[in-house]
Amino acid sequence: MSRPTSACIDLDALRRNLLRIRELAPRSRVMAVVKADGYGHGLERVAHALEGADAFGVAAISDAERLRAAGIAKRIVLLSGFVEPGDLPLLQRLRLDTVVHHESQLAMLEAASLLPDQGRIQAWLKLNTGMNRLGFPADAAGAAHARLRALPIVGDEICLMTHLARSDEFDSAFTLEQCARFELATAALDGPRSLANSAAVLGWPQTHADWVRPGGALFGLSVVAGRPASEFGLEAVMTLGTRVIAVNSVEPGAAVGYGGGFVADRPMRIAITAIGYGDGYPRLAPSGSPVVVRGVRTRTVGRVSMDLLAIDVTALPEVQVGDRVELWGKQLPVEEVAAAAGTISYELTCGITRRVRFMER
Repeated sequence: MSRPTSACIDLDALRRNLLRIRELAPRSRVMAVVKADGYGHGLERVAHALEGADAFGVAAISDAERLRAAGIAKRIVLLSGFVEPGDLPLLQRLRLDTVVHHESQLAMLEAASLLPDQGRIQAWLKLNTGMNRLGFPADAAGAAHARLRALPIVGDEICLMTHLARSDEFDSAFTLEQCARFELATAALDGPRSLANSAAVLGWPQTHADWVRPGGALFGLSVVAGRPASEFGLEAVMTLGTRVIAVNSVEPGAAVGYGGGFVADRPMRIAITAIGYGDGYPRLAPSGSPVVVRGVRTRTVGRVSMDLLAIDVTALPEVQVGDRVELWGKQLPVEEVAAAAGTISYELTCGITRRVRFMER
């Protein structure tokens, strides 16, 4: 092992998080959203661990191909929908559900020369109730639903869905407005309903409906600002760690790292660790970002390098070469590191690079 940097994925914690989601939404089916390589945790490994889910949600057909190749037989929903007519035979071959969110997709389905005996495509009709990203206008729901219903290639069950823009704000009236628009638009339409993303699963039980679509919550990521996932009974799944590879003493006035941005104001012990932005640790994390060594919190010092990160171990005289360091995980919520770097936890877990070893426990 030439580089001691690793991401440890706790699959038992992932399974427990799924059970917790089911406790919170006991009357709903669960679509486990595993896009972006399972939020950076590894698509195939997390899908196998989440085999108790009712379906999986992905953003790309290539992800669906990987899941089928890995033996995943559950329903797979293409959340961003298909892009071109050539995608449609793939949907049939892979037995994929697809979101239909735009007139252009309806037109492609209507023009397609597909045979139903090759497999019917299950459609999820997406409505825009206020996110203003993907979805038919709410007042076009009936017409779009009728056109889908008329297509022999489309399965009998058409699911109805929308996406909530502010569900992480538990006191937001906007979520109630979106729900009201959705209910009005779909009142005369048949089919299962789906509104709830991770935050809505946690804080808006009235949105749970027939299907919930948790993503970040499954991985123990905070989906509500200022409230850790543990507050909702969820556990961190990824622990990013490395080791100390050098310990140096510096005198007052000595600068550490590129640009001399950190200058010691007293005699200090600085541990150099084998991690940097080349591994996915955020380069914008400033001096003072939290880190854990020997179970004790301390801070980073100086700029993040491509391969190395300096930490202050002045108050930890027992720290030595070879000691484990946790960048985020069980002892340090990833959200704290993300906040220091001016980003969100999703970006950090999704940004782990290929040279980091992944381990399962």
